[in-house]
Amino acid sequence: MCLDGPGWQGEAVIDGWEWLAVFVAAMAAGGINALVGSGTLVTFSTLVTLGVPPLTANVSNTVGLVAGSVAGSWGYRKELAEQPERIRRYVPASVLGGVTGAVLLLVLPASAFETIVPVLVGLGVVLVAIQPWIAAKLSVPHNTHVVGGFVAFALVYLVGIYGGYFGAAQGVLLIAILGALVDANLQRVNALKNVLAAVVNAVAAVIFIVVADVDWGIALVMTVGAALGGYLGAHYGRRLPALALRLVIVCVGVVAVVVLVRA
Repeated sequence: MCLDGPGWQGEAVIDGWEWLAVFVAAMAAGGINALVGSGTLVTFSTLVTLGVPPLTANVSNTVGLVAGSVAGSWGYRKELAEQPERIRRYVPASVLGGVTGAVLLLVLPASAFETIVPVLVGLGVVLVAIQPWIAAKLSVPHNTHVVGGFVAFALVYLVGIYGGYFGAAQGVLLIAILGALVDANLQRVNALKNVLAAVVNAVAAVIFIVVADVDWGIALVMTVGAALGGYLGAHYGRRLPALALRLVIVCVGVVAVVVLVRA
């Protein structure tokens, strides 16, 4: 992660074939986010590699990936229709978290987050891997209101802060939390994750549009690519059996940890 607080702004230097690279990266990120989360690692790294200043890359990336999250949520609309109460319960936590994280991005240096984020993502991967065992130990079906209510709300809020600040692999963390604390199968959890991540991204994007340096050329190209990738990712992802989806989540999460540690 290369953010370093306020002042990392400037004009993008993308031209020619590089726009295609941005589109392809956004499409890949949209698909990854619909399936797992951590698509930001692809697009943010691509933009910085192409010479876009880190803060501009981060805020433009957030704005551009909103459409992918929305498309991924639409692709999971059947699973979402089965859990309206959960959506109403956790969306406020994501709104509050997204606002908090976006404000922190604009006023604080990134050093603390750079240290803790790989640990959080690594923990999330472990939780996803052992989620069935955790759910059984917690007897989730008998404690959904308490364990899957206040505790999950607080943790979703904390993940929202991280998502509004940077966002890479927030999906892995959301799946880990919701999978362990909410009585729902993995596909429903993934559908709910898409909505909550979309809310965090949208809230942060609105704040960035108002007060930050968004590169609208990048944001527009990413919007189209991410929307296409998000729809395709959801279309095929919801057909995966739970074990296969869990393996995908764990593998992508491990890659995310490696990339974040080396960044």
